[in-house]
Amino acid sequence: MRMTPLLFVMVIATLMCSCSNPSTPAGYVGYVVKQPIAIGQDAFITMQEGPTSTGLGWRLRVLNVSVTPYTYREPFFEQESILSQDNLKVGFELSVTWRIRPSQVRDFAERFTTLGLGADPEKVVRVAYDNYIKQFIRTFARAEVQKYDGLQIKNNIDTVDTAIAARMNSILASSPFEIIAALVSDIRYPDAVANAVAQKIAATQVLEQKTTAIQITVKEAEKREKEAEGVARAMAMIKSQLTPEYLQYEAIKAQLAMVASPNHTVMYIPVGPMGVPLVGTIDMSKIPPSGK
Repeated sequence: MRMTPLLFVMVIATLMCSCSNPSTPAGYVGYVVKQPIAIGQDAFITMQEGPTSTGLGWRLRVLNVSVTPYTYREPFFEQESILSQDNLKVGFELSVTWRIRPSQVRDFAERFTTLGLGADPEKVVRVAYDNYIKQFIRTFARAEVQKYDGLQIKNNIDTVDTAIAARMNSILASSPFEIIAALVSDIRYPDAVANAVAQKIAATQVLEQKTTAIQITVKEAEKREKEAEGVARAMAMIKSQLTPEYLQYEAIKAQLAMVASPNHTVMYIPVGPMGVPLVGTIDMSKIPPSGK
């Protein structure tokens, strides 16, 4: 009877130690199970989407699975470079953005994960990627890139990216995995090819600059030619209007302007038909008196 209170306390302490309140943070979905007391399998209880917790429960445990997108990079350089359609060695990098579908976390936890309860959530995702996605998507990336000539890969990069993602999602349709994007980048060619391409680009730029300079020179010459033609037409028009009568009219206007000026003296000298002044002796007796 004296040991009964102590036994009661021990039982209560044991029960309390077996109770837990598993929580799931934001961005995760929790797979909640109840562990057996001694032997047997874990029993599925519920799914919970974070941030949340189950509340205090008897022998509850949770496997938290991240459902946010992850991006892993797959390099294809050096020994892993591929041969293009024209047998050119090409290196590149593949960026794979993927996630575990939130609605299929239970399927993932029961059929695809190889890690148990309490495992690091980041490691859970990484191991799943390595086991079920990595080799497939690397194979598809090689196959799609090899369809094109080396220097044409960049021109068809969007088509390559779309094809890789589509092929992956096709085989993953019934799985918890979803490929959001597969992007080929950092395309590298052998040094000899890269240098040849760079030299060609430089030569093309020089040729374009020379062509532009020639075009500017031709346009300037055409502009000057048009200006000369305009001046010639103007001179021809003016020349056609310089009739003797018009010149006499302008001369009279100029003489009238000079007569009106106090600083000029105007003298009229008779001239002959050729414009030479007439020279002779004037008989003053024949000049009528002023006023007659």
